Amino acid sequence: MNYEKEFELKDPSYRSSTLTNGLARSGQRALLYATGMDEEDLKKPFVAVIGSFSEMVPGHAHLRELADYVCQGVIEAGGVPRRSETIAICDGLCQGHKGMRYPLASRDLIADSIEMVVEAHHFDAMVLLPGCDKIIPGMLMAAARLDIPAVVVPGGPMLPGNVGGNPLFCSSELREFPGRVEAGIITPDYMKEAEKATLPTVGSCAHLGTANSMCMLSEVLGMALPGAGTAPAVSNKRKRIAKASGRAVMQLLREGITPRKILTREALLNGVAGAMATGSSTNLVLHLMALAHEAGVELNLSDFDRISREVPFVCNLQPSGKYPIVSLDASGGIPAVLKTVEPRLHREVMTVAGKTLGELLDGYTANPDDVLKTLEAPQKPEGGIAVLYGSLAPRGAVVKQSGVRESMAHFTGKARVFNSMEEADAAVSAGTIEKGTVIVIRYEGPKGGPGMREMLSTTALIMGRGMDEDVALVTDGRFSGATHGPCIGHISPEAAAGGPIAFVQDGDEIEIDIHARTLELHVPAEELERRKEGWQPLRKPRLPALAKYAALVSSADTGAILDTASLG
Repeated sequence: MNYEKEFELKDPSYRSSTLTNGLARSGQRALLYATGMDEEDLKKPFVAVIGSFSEMVPGHAHLRELADYVCQGVIEAGGVPRRSETIAICDGLCQGHKGMRYPLASRDLIADSIEMVVEAHHFDAMVLLPGCDKIIPGMLMAAARLDIPAVVVPGGPMLPGNVGGNPLFCSSELREFPGRVEAGIITPDYMKEAEKATLPTVGSCAHLGTANSMCMLSEVLGMALPGAGTAPAVSNKRKRIAKASGRAVMQLLREGITPRKILTREALLNGVAGAMATGSSTNLVLHLMALAHEAGVELNLSDFDRISREVPFVCNLQPSGKYPIVSLDASGGIPAVLKTVEPRLHREVMTVAGKTLGELLDGYTANPDDVLKTLEAPQKPEGGIAVLYGSLAPRGAVVKQSGVRESMAHFTGKARVFNSMEEADAAVSAGTIEKGTVIVIRYEGPKGGPGMREMLSTTALIMGRGMDEDVALVTDGRFSGATHGPCIGHISPEAAAGGPIAFVQDGDEIEIDIHARTLELHVPAEELERRKEGWQPLRKPRLPALAKYAALVSSADTGAILDTASLG
């Protein structure tokens, strides 16, 4: 007698039917019943609600509550939500020490962990709840890789602090306080009180660092619902978006809309345009290219450079401008930004709202103010990020030009070379960096670091001393989204790969020309060849996780992706 029909509980087109259907699946059904499901639940789609809750990270401390609202939305729309968590590392806590080797490496680990959970348990759809820097791109990469219906619910920005009577105070300014203390500009007691008042709520740090850049990017790309990029972490609006996202993912499942139908080349180009318009972090270059790789879409540095010249910087946001992210939310958020630069966008791309971007934008208006400028009278005429090439960076380097003073757009100086961030920090703190210096920090790239640390402690010391018109900094590492000033990162090839930066010596002349998009090392080619004789890359100590990462990671100019093709 054939009993299979009696155990066909669910539409076999659902991926989760592998767990619920068939006589042989008795053990799987028993395990599902053990979690509190009943037979009616087994007939419904299973939705993974994957968060990144952490008591250690303010951008993630509230994500369990947001996940509750997502689950309500999934249940209302006829699905069965099942929750899981990934790791979450706080870049801010890692700044200035060896812990910063781990955040970028965690991006791929997060994507891998989601792949493992979702594929092993055959979920039909998923809602992803990231909060900060590398967790958002890691989750987006997983969405593109797995290509099942997915919606992203970012944690959102915290409210700004109030320090010294400034109600718009953000942590990006606080990072410069150590330099101000050392320079005698402020007292240690003032700094202690500022530390307690700067970050008053949960959420991503209130300025346009990498975390909020990625929150906003998830909406620009169409992978998050309208408003999700800027609604404050502690707002009821954020909770309503979370519940609506649970309903939305069920609609995407019914309509068969998956991430790769959303994350097309045109959508990714919109992402670049959004980054330029907002003045987002240079880290978005790495993350967009890594996302393009997962989605099977072509994207390279030339796209960033071209769009940088076409899309102006229209947002007056910290650290390059005056206002925190919540001010942009009050001025219309990402829909208003995209409406402002709409002539530069691809309107036909699909979004998780079930509408094209053009259909969404038809329902919005942009009302220019001091937070959000116009296309005709922008904050700055070019996009926030510039790509430089030259003899020091044959495969490219990036700079957040929106945060560079015009007086430093063209700078020539003598190199002072360091093989780590700590060495550079010590020299700045000791007051040994002379005016007219180009600080060179190398062996901090994806392989050489390993992990491509952010040089925020060095830039903060420079800015805190008011040296942002006296010196420049170049590195094969990267910079925080909170960085501003003449700081060029992502130099490719990196030192550990034998790039020209490995052979710079103290006193060499380096010329930076942001408008011309050039970064030149004025050393004769024959002299560089002489310096390469007998060269061996510096190898820094590393634990197993970073050793594996260093063995597989590619250059920054390709997104610091893991090269798994060689593994077969």
